[in-house]
Amino acid sequence: VTLRELREEVGTDAARFFYVMRGNDQHLDFDLELAKSHSNDNPVYYVQYAHARISSVLRNAADLGIDWRSGAIAFDPALLEAEREGELLRAIADFPGVIVGAAELREPHRVARYLEDLATAYHRFYDTCRVLPRGDEEVEALHVARLWLCAAALQVLANGLTMLGVSAPERM
Repeated sequence: VTLRELREEVGTDAARFFYVMRGNDQHLDFDLELAKSHSNDNPVYYVQYAHARISSVLRNAADLGIDWRSGAIAFDPALLEAEREGELLRAIADFPGVIVGAAELREPHRVARYLEDLATAYHRFYDTCRVLPRGDEEVEALHVARLWLCAAALQVLANGLTMLGVSAPERM
């Protein structure tokens, strides 16, 4: 099976991500069915879905007329006190160190693994912390802080995927 045939079968994103997930000294068992699946078991789908999910949250905020970037409601990072918010913040903060380590050691698989961990941190945050107001609820400073946190995670996911040559879709 040639790389061209593999890319045609599973797509360029999956092929790239699956190849970069393993260190160059590790054996690679390429699971075609997993690479083609649209489930959270597929690592590239899982990471791309996190990016698409955040994009959706930010689109929904715009659709609700929430102008969180204007400063009308000040960003207060001290409001991010929940456990899952802290986990996501720490995961985002790890990005520069992961990139430096991956570059110095010539181990791009560190970036792929990091992106999986970041996606996990985001999905856990999303499942436990309500980002947008419901119904007639007023937009509060906590909503704004969480939107900024989402935007930071979105940017880091996009940067990491771009470094790996994998697309960062806004919709899935």
